[in-house]
Amino acid sequence: MCKHEFDARYQKVEDKLYIAQLYFPLIGLILDEMPVFYNLSTTQKRDVLICALQIIRNLDDMSLTKAWQQSVARTRLFFKLLEECLVLFEFKKATEGLSTAPPSVTAEGDGLFSPKYSDLLSPAVHEYINEASRQENRVMPENGYLWQRLSPQISSPSQPYSLREALAQAHSSRMGASSRAMRESLHPILRQKLELWEENLSASVSLQVLEIVEKFSEAASIHSIATDYLKLDCITAIVMACLSRNQPVAFWKAFLPVFNNLFNRHGGTLMVRENDRFLKQVAFYLLRLAVFRNESIRRRAVIGLQILIRNSFYNFQSTARLRVMLTITLSELMSDIQVTQMRSDGCMEESGEIGRLRKSLVELAQENIAHDRLRECSISISALDAVTEGSRENRWRWGEVREVSMALLRALDAGTEHALLGPMLGVDKYAAAESYHSLAWAYAHVPDLHIMWLLHLCDAHQEMQSWAEAAQCAVAVAGVIMQALVGRSDAVWGKEHVDALKKICPMVSDLLTSDSLAAEVEGYGASKLTVDSAVKYLQLANKLFSQAELFHFCAGILELIIPVYKSRYAYGQLAKCHTSLTGIYEAILDQESSPIPFIDATYYRVGFYGECLGKLNKKEYVYREARDVRLGDIMEKLSHIYESKLDGDHTLHIIPDSRHVNADELQPGVCYLQITSVDPVMEDEDLESRKERVASHLSASIRARVFDHFLFDTPFTKNGKTQGGLEDQWKRRTVLETEGSFPALVNRLLVVKSQSREFSPIENAIGMIETRTAALRNELEEPRSSEGDQLPRLQSLQRILQGSVAVQVNSGVLGVCTAFLSGEPATRLRSQELQQLIAALLEFMAVCKRAIRVHSRLIGEEDQDFHSQLVNGFQSLTAELSHYIPAILSEL
Repeated sequence: MCKHEFDARYQKVEDKLYIAQLYFPLIGLILDEMPVFYNLSTTQKRDVLICALQIIRNLDDMSLTKAWQQSVARTRLFFKLLEECLVLFEFKKATEGLSTAPPSVTAEGDGLFSPKYSDLLSPAVHEYINEASRQENRVMPENGYLWQRLSPQISSPSQPYSLREALAQAHSSRMGASSRAMRESLHPILRQKLELWEENLSASVSLQVLEIVEKFSEAASIHSIATDYLKLDCITAIVMACLSRNQPVAFWKAFLPVFNNLFNRHGGTLMVRENDRFLKQVAFYLLRLAVFRNESIRRRAVIGLQILIRNSFYNFQSTARLRVMLTITLSELMSDIQVTQMRSDGCMEESGEIGRLRKSLVELAQENIAHDRLRECSISISALDAVTEGSRENRWRWGEVREVSMALLRALDAGTEHALLGPMLGVDKYAAAESYHSLAWAYAHVPDLHIMWLLHLCDAHQEMQSWAEAAQCAVAVAGVIMQALVGRSDAVWGKEHVDALKKICPMVSDLLTSDSLAAEVEGYGASKLTVDSAVKYLQLANKLFSQAELFHFCAGILELIIPVYKSRYAYGQLAKCHTSLTGIYEAILDQESSPIPFIDATYYRVGFYGECLGKLNKKEYVYREARDVRLGDIMEKLSHIYESKLDGDHTLHIIPDSRHVNADELQPGVCYLQITSVDPVMEDEDLESRKERVASHLSASIRARVFDHFLFDTPFTKNGKTQGGLEDQWKRRTVLETEGSFPALVNRLLVVKSQSREFSPIENAIGMIETRTAALRNELEEPRSSEGDQLPRLQSLQRILQGSVAVQVNSGVLGVCTAFLSGEPATRLRSQELQQLIAALLEFMAVCKRAIRVHSRLIGEEDQDFHSQLVNGFQSLTAELSHYIPAILSEL
C-alpha cells in the first residue's frame, strides 16, 4: 500500500470518528426521549437504532465509556437501547434457524416477515447494510445449508437487481399490502438477496452489541463507570437478551470468548445468589444450544458449561450448588424439546435432540478432548484452571465434573425412559412405579423435584392399593424434609430421629448434601420445607401403614411425631397420639396371639428370558403382592402386561416350575416368564438348615417385617423326574438377595445375588422331623402375650398336636421309617446319618409326649374326647415306630 492510500484511509477513519463524536449527543437525546422512542412504529425504531449503532460503531473507547459515567439509571437506559436492537433486528429464517428460544407466533406485519427498515432505505440504513453485506464470513452455517453470495450481475429482464429499487417498486405497486405479500412479490433472486442482507444485518447488530458488552465488562472491572456493581444488571440483562434470540453461527463463534472474559472478570458477582435467575437462564440456554445439530455450536455449548463449572470451583470450591441449578434447568428443558419420535415400525424411540444432548453431557466430563475444544473456540487452554490469586492449587477436579455429568445423564435417562413408557403407564403399573422411582432418584439432590416425583409415586401406589409402598413414599418425603430441617438446626428432631426413620424406610435418600439442601434457586429450595409439612407426611404414612396392617411401623412413625407436639405443648394432640399408640400396640398383640399366622404380603420371584423383553432379558425380580394374590393371579396379571407389549412376531410362554433355566436353550422369538412363589427370610434364620419352613416360624416375630432375602425349594430326583419316593427325593434350596428391602418404594426389586444348596433324601427326611419337633417346642415355650399369663396358647397347640400324632396323619413319620429304616435303603445310610435320623425321631416323640401332658392341664370338659384321641394316636404311633426302633419303648 502506498503512502498516499494509507493517508487517505487514515483520514477517512479520522473523519468517521469526528462525525461520530459530532453526532454522539444524539445518543443522549434518544435516551432522554425514550418514551417518545417507544411510541414510534417498528420501522421507525429500526431507523433510529441504525443511526445510533452507526454512531457507536465509529466512536473511540474513551468516548463510549463517557456514555456510562453519568449515572446508573442512564447506563441502564443505554443497555435498554441495545436490547431493543437485538429484538428489532432478530433474523428468523422460515425454513430453519438456530434458535435458543421457543418458536414465536408469526403474524402479518410482525415477526418473521416484518420489514427491518423503511421502504425507501435511508442513506444511513443503506450504508450500514452495505457494510454488513460485505462481511463475507458473517454467515457460514455448518448444518447442511450455505447462504450463497449473489452476483450483482444476476438480474431478470423484468426485475431490477438493485435491492433498494426493488423494494421501492414493490412498495409503490402494493400500497397497503402486508410485508409478507410485498416480500413474495419480489423476484426470487432479489428475495434471496434480501434474506442474505437481513441476516448479515442481524449478525452485524448482534456482533456490535457483543463488542460493546466486552468493552463495558472491561470498564466495569476497573470501576470506571456508573453501574450496579452488586449485581451487574446491565451485563446480565444484555447477555440474556443475546442468548434468548435467534443468532447466526458467526455470533456464537464470537460469543464464547466474550462469555469467558465476562466470568473471568466478574464471576464472583455473577454467581452470587442474587443473580441466580440470570445464572439459571444462562444454564438453560447453554443446554438448549447443546441440542443443536450444528456441531460447532453444540461443542461451544459444552465449553460454556465447563466455564460455569470452572467458576463454581473458583468461587465456591464445589459444584454442589451449580449441579442443583443445572439439574433444575435440565428438568425444565425436557419439557421444551422433543424427547421421543416414532420409528418406521410404529414403536417409539428417543429423539435426535435427546441423543445430541446426551452426547454433550458425556463430553462435558471428557478430559482428553478439553484442550482441543478450547483451541477450536479461540480460548486459552488454561481457561478451565481454577487457581486463585496467591495460590498454586488448581481447584478444578475432573472427578467432580464427572459426578455432575453423571447426575445430569441420570436425570436425562430417567426422563427419556418415562416418556418412552408413554401409553404403557396405565397398563404396566410395575414399570410406571419404577419410572416415577427413577425420576425421584435422578433428582434426589434437588429436594423440591425429589419430593414431587415421590408424591407422584405415592399416588400411583394408592391407585393400585399398594398401601405399604405408598406409605414408604410418604416416609421418604418426610425424610427429605427432616434432613433439611436437621441440617439447618431448625427443628425438634436430631440425627437420631432421621436414623430411626431410615429403619422404617431404608431407602430414605442419602444423596442430599448440606450444599444441596442450602441451594435456593428461583423458586426451588429447602427453605420451603417446614416441620408442619414433615408432620403432614408422617401422618399420611401412619394412615397408609394402618391400611396395610403393618402396625409396628405405625408405632415408629408416631414416636417421631410426639416430640413435635411436646415442643409446642400441644397436649390435645399428644393425647390423640398416645390414644393411637394404645390402639396400635393392641393390634400388634392381636396379630401375635392369633392362632392363624399373620401374613402381610405374598412374594414371587419372576425371571425374564428373551431378547424381545429388552432390558429385562435374563434378569430376576422379586415381586411383593397383596396377601390374597395367589400364584395363578400373578401369572394372569403378568401375562396380560407383557402380551400387550409384544408384536405379532413374538409369543409369551410361562415356565410352570422353578427349575434352573438355561437361556441359551430357549427358543428364539419367544419370551419366557418363570414365576415362583418365594418366602421371606428372617434375620436370624439359618439358611443352611435342612428343616422345612413353616408359616408359624415366618410369623414368629411381628417386629421383623423388613425383608431383603428370599428362598424357595425345588424338589427333584437324580433320574430327571420332579417327584419321587422319599428315598429318591432331593431338594434344591435357592436363596435370593434383592437390591434393597421390602416394603420398598416400588413393588418389585431386582435380584442381585442368587445361591443354591442341595439336600439329599435323608437330609430332607431328618429336616421334616426336626421341623415338626421345633414347631411343637415353640408352642410349649412361647408364653401368652396378654395378662402376664405364661401358659402356651391352647388353640395353636391343639392344631400342631393333631397334625403330629393323630392316626390319620402318621404317614409322614412312618413313611420316613419305611423308606430309610427297612430294606435296601437302610443299607445305604452312613452310620452318622442313621444315628441322626433315630435321634430326630426319639426327640420328636419325646416332645409329643410332653405336649400331650401340657394339653391335659389346659383343657376343660369339652376337650376331653379330643385329648383321648391324641393319647390313642400317640400310643399307636409309638407301637408302629417300635418295629423300626425297639429302644423307643424304653425311651418313652
